[in-house]
Amino acid sequence: MPDLAYQIKKLSFFTSLDALELKALAEISTIKKYPKDSILFYENDTNNKVHFLIEGLLKVYKIDKYDNEIFLYHIYDDSMISELTTIDESTIHCFSNAEFTQDSIVLEVDFDALKEKFLTQGILNIEFINEILKKTSQLHCVVNRELVFDATAKVAFMLWDDLEMFNSKKRQEVSFMLHIQPETLSRVLKKLTRNQTIEITNSKITILNHEKLKNIYKGEK
Repeated sequence: MPDLAYQIKKLSFFTSLDALELKALAEISTIKKYPKDSILFYENDTNNKVHFLIEGLLKVYKIDKYDNEIFLYHIYDDSMISELTTIDESTIHCFSNAEFTQDSIVLEVDFDALKEKFLTQGILNIEFINEILKKTSQLHCVVNRELVFDATAKVAFMLWDDLEMFNSKKRQEVSFMLHIQPETLSRVLKKLTRNQTIEITNSKITILNHEKLKNIYKGEK
């Protein structure tokens, strides 16, 4: 129990809970460790657990009709993983695939018990609303990236939104995630370097002008 409570306290989602509430949460929760490259769930799976990523990194993606992987987004530590659309049902539906790209630690909370002991008592409701709004914003970004942004806007947005991830990946991996050709990525980076928006030193990118970078993907002058 002490270890479980310690792990729960790492999640900002639960910082409003007092000692008794944390104890009640621990009684309906379990901690699981997942190795790199393991799968948390597949698209169309169902379960009755709410998942939170305590430590690690999770890649969320879909598979198209040609069996190609379509990258959606990453989930970082201290985040809710589950994609909740309603709290009226006992079953949580998975709309995409989720694969760990690092060794990770996950908190699993029984959904029915969470509703009974917390949500129906007016506890953690605001936290759930905020998480759902974050998920919605994340999906808006995916729609923009795939349907609205050109190659330059895609690269600019990823640099602005997740520079650490960009720098941690090989250029070929980044181009795959953005669904553009490696040559296109190279051309965009050179253009951003020439106009002094970014700087590249030993393959690592530093943003020189955040406002200009933001204006590129927003389509503003």
